[in-house]
Amino acid sequence: MLKPLSDARLYTFVDTAYLHGRDPAELARQLCDGGSDIVQLRAKGQTLEETRRLAEAVQPVCEGAGVWFVLNDHPKLALALGAACCHLGQEDFFDAGFRTAPQVTGCPPQMKLGLSTHAPDQAQRALRAAPNYLAIGPVFPTGTKPGRAAVTLDYVRWAAANVTIPWFAIGGINMDTLDSVLAAGARRICVVSAILNAPDIAAECREFCKRIESHTR
Repeated sequence: MLKPLSDARLYTFVDTAYLHGRDPAELARQLCDGGSDIVQLRAKGQTLEETRRLAEAVQPVCEGAGVWFVLNDHPKLALALGAACCHLGQEDFFDAGFRTAPQVTGCPPQMKLGLSTHAPDQAQRALRAAPNYLAIGPVFPTGTKPGRAAVTLDYVRWAAANVTIPWFAIGGINMDTLDSVLAAGARRICVVSAILNAPDIAAECREFCKRIESHTR
């Protein structure tokens, strides 16, 4: 049973840029074992068929653990696979001609939709499209978004004051920066490299969960 997105706290990734030869299904298992509420498959640079094969490996692990499986970038594939959620960037959504979430998710919705945002005006436009959650970031400079300027904690504070649907802070968040993001008002956190590069992925997830929980009691 998937928990409501509003109750989700830790959003993690199986990112092909950080696989380093590791089995994606095993990474997903470690992320789930560590307490991730959501696992996104991000497969930048992979063909559609390669992405499908990765999804077919990762999705059952997440579903078996009662964890949200999110597919990045490929809404038609997400629908075909019966994924719980699809995540799209600004360009993948608005520049592709979409204006409302049902154009992606179907009506009635067959899956949830998350949208990336990088500024208040983007968040306001995204909210009008009625997604299920927003990503707010990148809060700090990060190698997962090269060339993308950091939005800083000011955008996190803005989101805390203005965004009423579930939202997740993302970008350069690690154990050194986490407390400042939580202090700025974030209650849901996306973490990529700080977890995928950790020597013990499950243990690192548990540490993030514990720190987040201490701020949300």
